[in-house]
Amino acid sequence: MIKKNIKILIITSIVILLPIIAGVVLWNKLPDKVPIHWNINNEVDRYASKTFFVFFMPLIFLAMHWFCVVVTTLDPKNQNHQDKMLVLVFWLIPLINLVLSTITYFTTLGIGVEMGIIMPLFLGFIFLVLGNYLPKCKQNYTIGIKIAYTLNSEENWNKTHRFAGWVWTICGFIIMLTSFLNTWWILLVVLLIMAIAPLIYSFILYKKGV
Repeated sequence: MIKKNIKILIITSIVILLPIIAGVVLWNKLPDKVPIHWNINNEVDRYASKTFFVFFMPLIFLAMHWFCVVVTTLDPKNQNHQDKMLVLVFWLIPLINLVLSTITYFTTLGIGVEMGIIMPLFLGFIFLVLGNYLPKCKQNYTIGIKIAYTLNSEENWNKTHRFAGWVWTICGFIIMLTSFLNTWWILLVVLLIMAIAPLIYSFILYKKGV
């Protein structure tokens, strides 16, 4: 699969490394300590040296990106991976890296950025997209809801992913709405529902013999 998608892998890897160029250009304007984490009150609570942020953070994301691609490639059922799902695998980490890097650079340069608005919007959009693709996800070992009930029964897999698709799509909209409500507890509850509801549904199907 890597050989087949080598061009997109090269492109996405370059995208991950692009913030390094921005960091080099802005080097003299960056403080010695750069914000890398925000708490639920939209306040910076963790910093890193600008050397680490500019040069090593993108490399960490690059390593994560290649790990996900390699693991997906080694999946014994990789023939079930649909092209649209593979696009998400290739682009998810590069997009996350770009958004986080942009927010950090803006914050460091004194450009007003509301993390409490941007991140729920971004997360909600990602989950909304994933929710639309989950029902199309065929049985495999790397993409989707991989538990014993779904892996041992293709019918359970299909029904669970159709259910999860609806849950994740609806929850994605709700998460996006939380960006304007400034209520992080709602976000946490929604994330728990997204994680637990499909598991419970799959278990119920299993008990019914599916």
